Amino acid sequence: MNNQKDIYPMLQAVHLTKKYEDGLLALDDLNFSVNNGQIFAMLGGNGAGKTTAINIFLNLIEPTSGQAKINGIVTSENPLEAKKYVSFVSENVMLYPEFTAIQNLDFFVRLGGKINYTKDDYRNALLRVGLQEDAHNKKLKGFSKGMRQKCGIAIAILKEAPAILLDEPTSGLDPKAGLELIQLLAELRNEGKAILMSTHDIFRAKEIADEVGIMNNGKLVMRKTREEIEHENLEKLYIEYMAGYMEKVA
Repeated sequence: MNNQKDIYPMLQAVHLTKKYEDGLLALDDLNFSVNNGQIFAMLGGNGAGKTTAINIFLNLIEPTSGQAKINGIVTSENPLEAKKYVSFVSENVMLYPEFTAIQNLDFFVRLGGKINYTKDDYRNALLRVGLQEDAHNKKLKGFSKGMRQKCGIAIAILKEAPAILLDEPTSGLDPKAGLELIQLLAELRNEGKAILMSTHDIFRAKEIADEVGIMNNGKLVMRKTREEIEHENLEKLYIEYMAGYMEKVA
């Protein structure tokens, strides 16, 4: 008998399927896993199923069949326990516009059960994500999308969860902010975080992801490692897979 403790992928989709009452098949037998120290990027257009998959991991919607697991915990069966192991940053970070950056961090980090951080900890987290110091005590109502995104990522870091979910993290960011984000994700991966990101950004995905999956109509139509796509034109590959899949289902 093997008494060794079971080791699970930090994030795992197992035959994950979501069919709505109107017949829309949003996810079709989705399977993938993300280990500690790994970034998995889901590419696909609007309606491909990327956000649906993330929402099931967060237990915002329930699957029709299959399972989403975080650290081996089925999210639809034990959502509160599963959420202890994950942080989430949405495309449009929802923070309080009348609070300063520091106040937002303090509020949301305490809401997540972390009560021992100091203002210096908050300042260091904001500096780490690239938010300039003179913005730390300004209200968010004057912030750009990129600045709000940085606050959201700082909150995710301070939660100290081993897994991070990102929905379109580079959307609306200028090239400098996009590069800073990619560099930060590389740091977090090196710290052992398991990162699942949905994105339209083919070039950033190729630059940062250890594995890339292409989704269309709820189905994972391609999955390749960094080594497998290193010398590929990922944009061309994306178009070819989309066209090939559409011909197959036509």
